[in-house]
Amino acid sequence: MILPSKHLSQEKALLTIGAELLKQLNRPKTVSAVWEQAHQTVSISYDWFILALDLLYTIDAIEIHSGLLIRRRPS
Repeated sequence: MILPSKHLSQEKALLTIGAELLKQLNRPKTVSAVWEQAHQTVSISYDWFILALDLLYTIDAIEIHSGLLIRRRPS
């Protein structure tokens, strides 16, 4: 689910989807704005989108401030 496997293609792995989402966060955006942009570029369901955001939040790649998703910079 997180990584590609025998039964899950690379395009559907959460790590791949998360990387695509990080590319879109060049500035703070709402979840809806990220979804609209992601839905046009990656063929995923909303469930997979939310799971990818959860993964990014869990590994401290993104944070939420005042309802906006922000890409964290490595320290």
